[in-house]
Amino acid sequence: MNRRLDNHPAYWAFVLHRLSGVVLALFLPAHFYVLALAIEGEGRLDAFLSWTDDPWVKFSEAALMVLLAVHMTGGLRLLAVEFLPWRDWQKTLIVCALGAALLTGAAFLANAV
Repeated sequence: MNRRLDNHPAYWAFVLHRLSGVVLALFLPAHFYVLALAIEGEGRLDAFLSWTDDPWVKFSEAALMVLLAVHMTGGLRLLAVEFLPWRDWQKTLIVCALGAALLTGAAFLANAV
């Protein structure tokens, strides 16, 4: 059997886990900036929070929640790979984890709107 590696669900789980980690790492400075605004004063934080009512920001927050869920489930998958024997049904779990991550983002977006 001669299959390419990039056709395997575990490869795409690996790619999503790494990409979500990079995006979350890039988000952290923005998060710390907003925390610093809260320390500086109520007026600056309120001005920033009024900007977050924009629909694109709400969508971005939902996307961030999806990335967080993808990264968390990818980390759990890596723990399972390290400590449990591999079975064919685990490919199904990879797809279910991605579905759960997307549902998490959708629920967050529905709550935010």
